[in-house]
Amino acid sequence: MSEHDRMNLLAQIDSPSQLKGLSPAQLQLLADEIRTTIIETVSQNGGHLAPNLGVVELTLALHYVFDAPNDCFIWDVGHQAYTHKILTGRADRFHTLRQYEGISGFPKRSESRYDAFGTGHSSTSISAALGITVGKALNKSPNRAIAVIGDGSMTGGMAFEALNHAGDLAKNLIVVLNDNEMSISPNVGAMSSFLSSKLSNKTLMYLKREMERFLKSVPGLGPNILQLLKRSIDSLVTFFTPGMLFQAFEFHYIGPIKGHRIDRLIETFQTARHIEGPVLIHVLTQKGRGYVHAECDPTSFHGVGCFDINTGKSPAPTTARAPSYTQVFGDAIICLAENDPKVVAITAAMLSGTGLDIFSKRFPDRFFDVGIAEQHAVTFAAGLATEGYKPVVAIYSTFIQRAYDQIIHDVCLQNLPVVFALDRAGIVGEDGPTHHGLFDMSFLRAVPNMVLMAPKDENELQHMLKTALEQPGPVAIRYPRGNGIGAVLDDTFHSIPIGRGEVLREGRDVLIVAIGSTVQASVKAAERLEAEGIDAAVINARFVKPLDRELILDYASKTGRVITVEENALQGGFGSAVLEMFEENSFFPKAFKRLGISDAFVPQGSQAILRNLCGIDAEGIESAVQEMMGRHHGAILHAIGQTARR
Repeated sequence: MSEHDRMNLLAQIDSPSQLKGLSPAQLQLLADEIRTTIIETVSQNGGHLAPNLGVVELTLALHYVFDAPNDCFIWDVGHQAYTHKILTGRADRFHTLRQYEGISGFPKRSESRYDAFGTGHSSTSISAALGITVGKALNKSPNRAIAVIGDGSMTGGMAFEALNHAGDLAKNLIVVLNDNEMSISPNVGAMSSFLSSKLSNKTLMYLKREMERFLKSVPGLGPNILQLLKRSIDSLVTFFTPGMLFQAFEFHYIGPIKGHRIDRLIETFQTARHIEGPVLIHVLTQKGRGYVHAECDPTSFHGVGCFDINTGKSPAPTTARAPSYTQVFGDAIICLAENDPKVVAITAAMLSGTGLDIFSKRFPDRFFDVGIAEQHAVTFAAGLATEGYKPVVAIYSTFIQRAYDQIIHDVCLQNLPVVFALDRAGIVGEDGPTHHGLFDMSFLRAVPNMVLMAPKDENELQHMLKTALEQPGPVAIRYPRGNGIGAVLDDTFHSIPIGRGEVLREGRDVLIVAIGSTVQASVKAAERLEAEGIDAAVINARFVKPLDRELILDYASKTGRVITVEENALQGGFGSAVLEMFEENSFFPKAFKRLGISDAFVPQGSQAILRNLCGIDAEGIESAVQEMMGRHHGAILHAIGQTARR
């Protein structure tokens, strides 16, 4: 192979079947090339860098041994699927990663036949792979399903439900435990400690190698006796590793093995392929492998924005930026906790992402990271509330969906004072449909005893948090991803009367009732409309539940035309609540329109692009009012619905 070919192996790979003609040395060269591609692309587009760099060799070995797409790979969460995408016909489009109309940052069935199962949330891979395995068995197919799950995801309860079922069914399932000692934040809990026990097993692995070497040197030992003794050594090592746990689930345990030795990985996968019954292969990898900045700080480089490859630093903003909603929440809860020893904070493996990192250091006895266990987090908080504490459960909107039963049964039914701080509510951007928080208004406002509010800016968020902690029952505050609008932050927090909105603009022609992140866009739209001779009133509703009935009805009756705006699904959302309130009060405006997310999943793309597509930015609101006032013809184009039907 020429030097030119050695440096352009990736350009020669159109499908994973072509890997089978490469030597282990060539595969390692290819791994280096893939790492360079991932680093370059993520530095431009942002994305999940460290977890993907850690599984390059692992992915190459899987595709080398197995026959995708006949054999199916299910990547838990999907934070580690970039190499898989590059090898399965998407290398030429990889530069579009996470961009609008580009390739997804997560496995996506509609994107490629090699993506056997869509992922984006944690701890689902073993369940999905088991279902596929059983389906293949019923279809008399000899092919395999392989679940690749990280040690962080393995702490999720759903993973153990699947392991328990898999051991009982005794089907030919393969589970690869990608063990890099952390998920997004450092792992917590007894299970994490148990999985990490292999760190001290360097001594055991060294002992195993030395004993094998010694046995081979002893004259007179026959091959059968030697093999028996080696199996005894394997059993000893397994006893001191997580193998003991997985064998209790009736899995054949292999490992731990080094995750960056392609030759060892290939040999192991070839062996596992022929084992009858469920197999778990324990692979040790390094998160951020091959990029020094990610190796040194895998937490920061788990999910990153654009950065300079040489320094690892993000570009400095050209103008001063307002603090993020996450940061404002983190600072506010510290201020409130300093004055109230009953305030406690809980998160589910998202310490920095929810802004609780400083709180955890300031109040270590009042901070709890429960791991990837949203259901447990909610019921745990309910238990704390019964003892007089004021738990604040900080979880992304998209992940609180996993604990809906606990919210209803364990918190709201008992009317316990638990505060839900729902970060990343609404459109989150490039992570796409698995991460948009577009349903919380709909599913939370239906639950009795729940108070649900959303701030118009970062300053109002502070006051809402204080208000929530003063309530005798459950409260949810939903706020968006990203920076605030630059509002002046009050030094002293004040309470907001429950169910009271505020009038931001007077107007006689049309009423715009907005909530949360859509309020500023509504004000901007009203200012534009004023220049066109349309006088629009704007109400910041503040509360999805309870609504300020008196205020909204008063202004609606004056204008006769009402538009509601929300960054949430229209079905059962804020606009539906207003419409229901009108019906309950026998008030029927002469014109009514709801702006929000239509009945389709929102794709990936920047927040600005997606809000424009959904018609909930200033331009879309202005256009909707113009149409209502008869100023121009034709409906607003809701391209999001078209995108979903492609």
